[in-house]
Amino acid sequence: MAYQIEPYQYTTQRPVSCCGVGLHTGRTVNLTINPAPANTGILFLRSDVDDRPVIPARVERVVDTTLATTIGEGLHTVSTTEHLLAALRGYGVDNAVIDLDSHEVPIMDGSAGPFVRLLKTAGLRRQHALRKILRITRPICYADGDKSMRIDPYDGYKVSARIQFDDALISEQQYSVEVMPERFGKEIARARTFGFVEQVEQLWQNGLALGGTLDNVIAIHWNRRSILNEDGLRFDDEFIRHKVLDVIGDLALLGSPVLGHVIADRSGHELHRAFMQTIIDSPHSWEYVTSREQSASWSRQKGQAIRGAGRRLPPFAAPAGEAMPSGPVCAAC
Repeated sequence: MAYQIEPYQYTTQRPVSCCGVGLHTGRTVNLTINPAPANTGILFLRSDVDDRPVIPARVERVVDTTLATTIGEGLHTVSTTEHLLAALRGYGVDNAVIDLDSHEVPIMDGSAGPFVRLLKTAGLRRQHALRKILRITRPICYADGDKSMRIDPYDGYKVSARIQFDDALISEQQYSVEVMPERFGKEIARARTFGFVEQVEQLWQNGLALGGTLDNVIAIHWNRRSILNEDGLRFDDEFIRHKVLDVIGDLALLGSPVLGHVIADRSGHELHRAFMQTIIDSPHSWEYVTSREQSASWSRQKGQAIRGAGRRLPPFAAPAGEAMPSGPVCAAC
């Protein structure tokens, strides 16, 4: 049975902080997750800049998708947002102000796990405002060559993904999960980012990934049959689980919980951005609803469509091993 989305908005009970390094600069970054009023959404505040600019975590603020997802406002940016946003969405936080003293979210251990632990320490506080839930009413597809994404109507939020590499270690992997706090924390949050050793070395030579180490990146050996990390993998299929994490984190930039089944085939950050733009450009395939009661299934919940503003997205918004859907990803569109 599909997980039913909690109808009310949530923020954290108290501020929580962490310190880490930026993946690309290698510099120390201090980050604090602060509670925020209902309908604030997720905001990033650059406290290292004199005018303390605020950057909304919104798809229209995406300015770069090279190696990570970067959002910006004017001259100021915040990069590597996807792991923190995945933690916030996966754990069920709608409203927060993220204060950081750098243009990078700290990479921590390369996963969303440390951020989930922070949120558990902070605790959640239910707010007196209903969530605006983006409900998919018709399939929406986007494809770029052999890479594609689709979202279908579904009574819950589910992400299915597939990757394929020409090496013995990864080869083809797929994973499907109902996005709910317990399953996200257990199955997805701890999956780390990964890269091939020679790619990491090339990034270092170009002055990038200066904070990347075996403590925060799975380094795939030149032989493509093993990894350099002495502690091994956290999951046999950690690679695809991390890709699911990235999908959840990037799609959080839609600004609302999603009611639909996302199917991603060999996707990456730029494909995620283009897919979200396709969703925005398909207003007759989705609607906003607010759920006023939690019942046995979403089909029996009372909802009301949120109309007006030309159906535009508002500037602020308030089991393992399952098989991938068969057939081409965009076949239903």
